[in-house]
Amino acid sequence: MISGTICISHSPLIGSVEVESETRHRFFGAVGRAQQLVVDLDPDLVVIFHPDHINGFFYQLLPPFCVGVAGTSVGDFGTAPGKLNIPEDAARELADHLIASGIDAALSYNMQVDHGAVQPLEMLLPPGESKSVIPIFVNAAAAPRPTFQRVEALGRAVGTWALQQKRRILIIGSGGLSHDPPVPSLESASLAVRQRLIHGGELDHSQRYARQARVIEEGRKMAAGSSELLALNAEWDEMLLAAFSDGRIDVLHAASDSDITNLGGRGGHEVRTWVAALAAQSSAGPYLATKEFYAAIPEWIAGMGLLTATTRPTAVA
Repeated sequence: MISGTICISHSPLIGSVEVESETRHRFFGAVGRAQQLVVDLDPDLVVIFHPDHINGFFYQLLPPFCVGVAGTSVGDFGTAPGKLNIPEDAARELADHLIASGIDAALSYNMQVDHGAVQPLEMLLPPGESKSVIPIFVNAAAAPRPTFQRVEALGRAVGTWALQQKRRILIIGSGGLSHDPPVPSLESASLAVRQRLIHGGELDHSQRYARQARVIEEGRKMAAGSSELLALNAEWDEMLLAAFSDGRIDVLHAASDSDITNLGGRGGHEVRTWVAALAAQSSAGPYLATKEFYAAIPEWIAGMGLLTATTRPTAVA
């Protein structure tokens, strides 16, 4: 059964770049309410739809969707490294269900996940509890990306599977909203960077530190108004939050990739994870959503949103 859904923005700069105190207080207050919702729902299993930031998936083989049957956190941007608690049998069963449902999802026995998956898990799940989790990668960082129609179909298939389970399942969508992170492009990359984008490879300490330092510096530039990255788009973000709250998860079906990039930045494509999560939730019937938080936070290079959803109670005659 589906207990509920949480859609949340992530940012590698949370904890690294300070923001105005009132905004920080509101954000972590919303996170606290979401944490309490998790406690109240008491899930046996978490299914998280997440993107990647060229840390675990590369152009050597870039699937639109992938189910993690076994996996490890790479430990970037302050998240804890180590093996994820993935129930192998359940993950394989889910992968089989997706294929039978017409969703061509890959699977991985060595999924490498970064802060895009791990940060929400660390923020939302009770400290010290090792909840079982199944990570589902949704390609948002690099073209060709899956269409929003296929993302919605993925979510509905996951939801159908979850409804068949006796265990209580929490759905999380991690990503978005508008943001334009300083990620390299395959077309304009140097030879060395191009090789990493294609073949991957583990970063040593100095490489990872330099990468993280560049992102932190960009957050400070964004806050100072000197960044050349696309500005955050609060109007677009609020439009999406209103649509998702109303159950209109098809709001981006007509949008092209260039539309998303121009309006929400290169990171705006991560909103696919919200569509998948809410599509899964809607498999249980119309949902009741609450916008817990929104603010455009340039210091974190992100339009930060948090939305919770549970099945709408059936009216009693």
